[in-house]
Amino acid sequence: MDWMYTLSGFLVGLVVGVTGVGGGSLMTPLLVLFFGVSPATAVGTDLLYASLTKSLGGWVHSRRGTVDWRVVGLLALGSLPAAVVTIALLKYLTLDEETLRSLVTSVLSVALLLTASALLLKNQIKKLARRRDGTVYELHHRHLPAATIATGVVVGSLVTISSVGAGVLGTVALLFLYPRMSAVKVVGTDIVHAVPLTAIAGMGHMALGTVDFVLLGSLLLGSLPGIYIGSHLSARVPEQVLRPLLATMLLIIGVKMILY
Repeated sequence: MDWMYTLSGFLVGLVVGVTGVGGGSLMTPLLVLFFGVSPATAVGTDLLYASLTKSLGGWVHSRRGTVDWRVVGLLALGSLPAAVVTIALLKYLTLDEETLRSLVTSVLSVALLLTASALLLKNQIKKLARRRDGTVYELHHRHLPAATIATGVVVGSLVTISSVGAGVLGTVALLFLYPRMSAVKVVGTDIVHAVPLTAIAGMGHMALGTVDFVLLGSLLLGSLPGIYIGSHLSARVPEQVLRPLLATMLLIIGVKMILY
């Protein structure tokens, strides 16, 4: 089955390279529904997988200057402690396998449906941030840091349990909180923030024993060339076509996870 894991890693990497999203939201359900990997192991393995694959993208964005480091810091102030607390709670509660499976599956289903909705409503969310005269609604600068930290807490908890949310949901939250930030900077900031978050959450899952390193190696073997090829194809594939397709696919997967 190793070559099938590698092929799956390549296909998911291709989607991520073309669209910039879809890593956790595709990989984790694929491992659970298609390969029969336990939900907790799928999440833990995918988190370490995401931290390694996103590191390269984060490095590229930092070199290009398309990262708002202040916003990364504020998000991390909320998300990293939230990830540690979530892992500690999972360890303290010592849930049996069936209960843990049910918890991860439920949170994963909700995260997938939220991600699909965010993809479909991305343009409408941008419009909500604009007044009729073209100027943008913005939170008062006094409230913006607290709102950003709170966003980090939500994303950190969601990502730690489901491995989904650091990409699309984080991007949409930044678009809403920082409507003046350029699109490329939103993406760069979100990717850089996701690197330490997925690494800490992944190491927490490793401590819980829910990481499969053979599976991780097989996925990476396929995903790295997939992301490389996909990033070169991205300019040729229109986002207006890809985004609805990806969102529809995530909606279907989300519903399947509910019925799982």
